Amino acid sequence: MHKNRFTRIGFILAAAGSAVGLGNIWKFPYIAGENGGGVFVLVYLATVFFIGMSIFIAEVLIGSNSNKDAVTAFETLAPKEKKYWKYGGFSFLTGLLILTFYSVVIGWIFHYIVLSISSLPANFKESEEVFSNFVKNDILNQFIYYTLTFIIIAYTISKGVKKGIEKLNNILMPSLIGILIFLLIYSIQLDGFYKAVEFMFYPNFAKFNTNSIIVAVGHAFFTLSIGMATILTYSASLDKNVNIVKASTYIVIMDTLIALVAGLIIFSITFTAAQEPSKGAGLVFITLPAIFYEMGTIGIFLALLFFIALAFAAITSAVSILEPTVMYLVERKNISRKKATYSIAFFAYLVGIFVLLSNTGAYSQTLTFGSKNLFDWFDFISSAILMPIGGILIAIFVGYILDKEVSKKAIVPYTGENFYKIWLFTIKYVAPISIIAIMLKEIGII
Repeated sequence: MHKNRFTRIGFILAAAGSAVGLGNIWKFPYIAGENGGGVFVLVYLATVFFIGMSIFIAEVLIGSNSNKDAVTAFETLAPKEKKYWKYGGFSFLTGLLILTFYSVVIGWIFHYIVLSISSLPANFKESEEVFSNFVKNDILNQFIYYTLTFIIIAYTISKGVKKGIEKLNNILMPSLIGILIFLLIYSIQLDGFYKAVEFMFYPNFAKFNTNSIIVAVGHAFFTLSIGMATILTYSASLDKNVNIVKASTYIVIMDTLIALVAGLIIFSITFTAAQEPSKGAGLVFITLPAIFYEMGTIGIFLALLFFIALAFAAITSAVSILEPTVMYLVERKNISRKKATYSIAFFAYLVGIFVLLSNTGAYSQTLTFGSKNLFDWFDFISSAILMPIGGILIAIFVGYILDKEVSKKAIVPYTGENFYKIWLFTIKYVAPISIIAIMLKEIGII
């Protein structure tokens, strides 16, 4: 049993911190606009609350009922003749893979916090050159920021659940929300705000098709940090009397609202500057810095706030994806938390150096295999293959293997029998089929 437990609000903020990451702030707004705006958002909301939250609740259920690391959780809750299910807990290794390239991107964000204060690029051409030169040629500074990222992550986890993870999230998550509210209030006054609202929320059926539905289901699934044992591990440190359905609902609502607000902010600024939105890194690291520069003094202040918010979202996610591996080493191998944290963080750090170098001009050829460099391969393998497999394992385990009395006891007293039946149906049939469809699309089979 855990001496250090999350409080209810601590768990909600920590799990929301895990769910709210870079995908919320730059990926969701763009895919919403490109896939039919309002009609896509409606489909996304339906899938995030129907499919995404169903698996989220299932993962919380496994963690809160076992109070153990991911491997022991599956092993403890599986029937005696099905102890091989303990291998389902090794989905935490997906987090290590993600951490290697995620930390590289956090390093980029730190660099842009410094740039916001010192010298934002003056125009779009310069902005593109600044970003490209930093990623391809400035190995030393990338290495410094990347190292700083790992120091923050490892130090936080080494302090434990209460003094480390919960304390960090209790500070960063409210700060993130406060910054976003301020930026939203500012954005509402911009000329491009109404165009941003239209881009994200006006139903555009010409851009919406069956592929858009798969995209919506996929993002609903991935945005909640499902399938890599982070939520399961956090839930293991949850008080027994917490209503897991209510807590999960709060987390999903917070995650979704942050994605919607971030989209309105980014596109209000983009459209006010008469620029077209571009996806991913191009929007955040090239388009926005040049726009902030053109806004003058207020732009420097807004750039600083924006990249700090981005850093907060990314760090809380990064902390969550290392914790499952640390908890496994602490509980299964009886290694001290500090030793487990620093040894596994150092291992991920070393692997991540090669991931960082794979984007650089000097080493990209050496670290490119087939059509992708190491950075892109790690991203693809984790998001297109490993996370979906982790999600399917949770759905099958809770739907077919776990004793139904365990799930009934955790859910029915708070929600009633009807909700439980719908949830169980979703876990057994809807979720696995949806996730398989996502996998096939991501791999390129459909």
